[in-house]
Amino acid sequence: MALAGKEEMDMDDFLSMMDTAVQAVEQRGKATVEEATMLDAMVPSLKTMKDAAAEGKSVREALEAGVRAAWAGAEHTKDLVATKGRASYVGERGLGHQDPGATSYSYMLEVIAGLV
Repeated sequence: MALAGKEEMDMDDFLSMMDTAVQAVEQRGKATVEEATMLDAMVPSLKTMKDAAAEGKSVREALEAGVRAAWAGAEHTKDLVATKGRASYVGERGLGHQDPGATSYSYMLEVIAGLV
């Protein structure tokens, strides 16, 4: 919906779309960062991409920085006990396992970065 009517997007449009996506995940999942969800990859990658864009980095550089931040966030979920979603059912047994949503988001962003 953030890109309704657009046929092309620039980096500002992409960041706006990602802002909307983060808000939707937060609202629908009633989740925040540090709860071993995809937000643990989404939020740091979005911040990193916004910072890179504000510094005048190219779209490719901003996306690549976002990918690195996403993977770091996904890796960090191994240290968290999930409190939301299906992973919350396993409690502390989930420690050491990377969140699938954070991993999927990281792969998705990596593919997008590869298209630029």
